[in-house]
Amino acid sequence: MEIQPPLKLYLLLCLSILLLSSSHAQARRVKYCDKDQNYAVKVSGVDILPDPVVRGKPATFKISASTGETISSGKLIIEVSYFGVHVHSETRDLCGEVSCPVAAGDFVIAHTQTLPSFTPPGFYTLKMTIEGENDEQLSCISFNFKIGFGSSVSDV
Repeated sequence: MEIQPPLKLYLLLCLSILLLSSSHAQARRVKYCDKDQNYAVKVSGVDILPDPVVRGKPATFKISASTGETISSGKLIIEVSYFGVHVHSETRDLCGEVSCPVAAGDFVIAHTQTLPSFTPPGFYTLKMTIEGENDEQLSCISFNFKIGFGSSVSDV
């Protein structure tokens, strides 16, 4: 049985959409904490690999950003909420996540972390504030991510 040309095109289109939607990393849209603030660091998106995050396995968060000024040092303040309830906070040295000084232009903040196997699956919100060397707020964003059912305590 031969597939008719319009049907071939339709099947090819469906396969392409399926392959694109099942990609391991999808750029995530971010929300600025204060949409009226003119932040020195603009964030264009976040890639998470794997997506959804698998508990007990390494997950990499890559934040694509740009700045119009050189950043010589700073810190990242990370807060995580689970269904709206604050569950985790940490502060990291910016230069531990990106090469400093950060030159004006595009850059990527990349962080890999393994979440404990007992982390509950579900939907989380991560809020990240970037502060400069004098504690001035350079940016503040939030985005949602999901932790899947992939691993359990017995897998470790």
